[in-house]
Amino acid sequence: MGKRDRLSGNEAVAIAMRQINPDVMPAFPITPSTEIPQYFSSFVANGQVDTEFIPVESEHSAMSAAIGAEAAGARTLTATSSCGMALMWEELYVAASNRLPIAMALVNRALSGPININCDHSDSMGARDAGWIQIYAENNQEAYDNFIQAYPIAENAKVRLPIMICQDGFITSHAVENIELLDDADVRAFVGDYNPEHYLLNNRETMAVGPYAVSNYYMEAKKQHAQAMTDTKQVVLDVAKEFAKISGREYGLFEEYRLDDADYALVIIGSAAGTAKDAVDALREKGVKAGLLKIRLFRPFPAEEIAQALSHVKAVAIMDRAESLSSQGGPLGSEVMAALYRARSQVLAVNYIYGLGGRDVRVDQIEDVFGQLEKDAAAGQIADAYRYLGLRE
Repeated sequence: MGKRDRLSGNEAVAIAMRQINPDVMPAFPITPSTEIPQYFSSFVANGQVDTEFIPVESEHSAMSAAIGAEAAGARTLTATSSCGMALMWEELYVAASNRLPIAMALVNRALSGPININCDHSDSMGARDAGWIQIYAENNQEAYDNFIQAYPIAENAKVRLPIMICQDGFITSHAVENIELLDDADVRAFVGDYNPEHYLLNNRETMAVGPYAVSNYYMEAKKQHAQAMTDTKQVVLDVAKEFAKISGREYGLFEEYRLDDADYALVIIGSAAGTAKDAVDALREKGVKAGLLKIRLFRPFPAEEIAQALSHVKAVAIMDRAESLSSQGGPLGSEVMAALYRARSQVLAVNYIYGLGGRDVRVDQIEDVFGQLEKDAAAGQIADAYRYLGLRE
């Protein structure tokens, strides 16, 4: 039987890590994820886990150590944010291409510059093509639940890829909410033991990890990696179904909020979905058929499923908390618009950049976005498909 508690997102994730009881955790502190290894190191010191905690000299070293430990056959995790993950950049690709199911708690924070320690998604979105699974949380409960589901997804035989569990810096990582924790025994049974098929310390098998790949092999390795990403979508759904049995909480590739009969929709990631839901509710009371699609799984991207979910709406606003500097909008906008195009959808689509560097987004601003969508639909066209929300004049 689960128990209720008041926890920050960082505390909740650290407790999920304790319940999983991994073999190794290398980590280096960086705001706003610092609390996660801080809390977890106290669990190690108190004998609450059997984990080997490795304090390293940099985030590059943290991911290097995670790769070494995972390749050796140890279940491994770490946590970081922003510039810390940027320092891992090379190693992110190494972990993914070597098919090592490392779990990383990423607390989203703006990347420099200008220097900023607050929330946006530029760190994880910058790493979107590194080959990691990416799952995002709206609130503290989801951050906890997502991390518990991380290893059953990443270690699945059809997947074997590293996984990034993302939550919004300070907004969820430091804010305290009531959440429901699962029993330790239930988590351990759900996650199970790690039994890798191939690992460096297996004395019955000679193998190499990360060898040089000549042209005759490199593309085949990438194709296998891409196939594993494709297979991940169904595994995410299968794991979520099993998780619902022990928690009563259901998850999918995304969440549809009042979307089934909506004329106008928002697509969004992370904590701002809560603000958007309030706006949807307020507009519904005024007779506006507003709806929301909240992305949970961003990598692999569930393009076909999203296009189908949006197929009936008149107009959609895609909300990006990251700027890709392509002159076309943000990364989520590019993905959703490509999905709509491939589905030959007639839905009008516009991309908004919002919330960069922790800029607040308010209910009335989201209502204004829906109001503009109504005007766009009435006009039958999008005059400017790349917009900013909440800029100071």
